Amino acid sequence: MFGEHGGSTIRWIALAVLGVCLLAPVKSARAQTSSTSQVPTVATVPKFDNPLQIPDVRGALPTATDGKGVSATLQIVVVMTVLTLVPTLLVLMTSFTRIIIVLSLLRQAMATPQLPPSQVLLGLSLFMTIVVMGPTFGRVYDEAVDPYLNKGMGQREALTKAMEPLRDFMYAQIEAGENYEDIYLFEEYRRHEPIPDDETLALKDVPTSVLVPAFVLGELKTAFVMGFKVYLPFLVIDMVIASILISMGMMMLPPVLISLPFKLLLFVMADGWHLVVQSLMYSFVQPGG
Repeated sequence: MFGEHGGSTIRWIALAVLGVCLLAPVKSARAQTSSTSQVPTVATVPKFDNPLQIPDVRGALPTATDGKGVSATLQIVVVMTVLTLVPTLLVLMTSFTRIIIVLSLLRQAMATPQLPPSQVLLGLSLFMTIVVMGPTFGRVYDEAVDPYLNKGMGQREALTKAMEPLRDFMYAQIEAGENYEDIYLFEEYRRHEPIPDDETLALKDVPTSVLVPAFVLGELKTAFVMGFKVYLPFLVIDMVIASILISMGMMMLPPVLISLPFKLLLFVMADGWHLVVQSLMYSFVQPGG
């Protein structure tokens, strides 16, 4: 229908469309290259040379550019260091040791090793420790923390002042339990020689490195004595139930299974938790009290 002129026209249209299709990717690539070349380059931040893998705390601590900044930075470092030692101080230099041991022995005596949960016992022991150590912690704040933060007291002097109330508390418990032999034990080992019979050790003569382990031994002794007294009523119940089962010929039935409800009944009727907590808190002697 079109003839030769129509065929040539169609051929030229096809060649034109093919050229457009071939040139389009080239133009888009050039445009992308030009747009990419116009993006500004970001300067690379120099890496922190840290061959010892020391944590980089530059983002957490303020930059110390003057005396005030140095003081604030040192205070933050000291606080962070003290926080790492808090668990050790809590366990070894406060009433926490005696409280948690007695409560754990009580749980074993009731034959309920999973109840109350350990988290509950730890939380109760922690708050009881805060109550018992309240006067001591108050002295620490008044005599050491507040002067250090607000009155320019030096770190060494503040540490010495903070240890005095804790030393008084620990020595008061040693005196109440008459556990002087523990002090002599560690002091003799420190001196590498026996202490003469005519020498009497006072609190000022005992270093903290001797007083702390002596206090811990005394607390362990006192805690186990109190735990034994708590254990006795439940032991009597176990023996009575076991005797009844044997007399009835029911030797295959575990006595603990039968005695557990009676233990719980006795403990609840006697308001056992109140009595145990009261005995624990009043077993501590406050310095100068």
